[in-house]
Amino acid sequence: MQALRAHVVLDEPTDLPEGEVVYLLPAGGDDDMDDAERAALHASLDESIRQMKDGQLIDASQALDELRASR
Repeated sequence: MQALRAHVVLDEPTDLPEGEVVYLLPAGGDDDMDDAERAALHASLDESIRQMKDGQLIDASQALDELRASR
């Protein structure tokens, strides 16, 4: 998606000077995933969070080694 160019009035304090040009992108929704893919992603993230809370962790270097080996 192409960025939108706009002049915006913010509802919260900012350090931007009055009249500053900003670029806006819609939050979420432009990721080319369908509903099934998005649901699978969320399920995977939920499982990862559960594993983390249960202490099922591995060292980052081990994870990277496994990712490299799977190519």
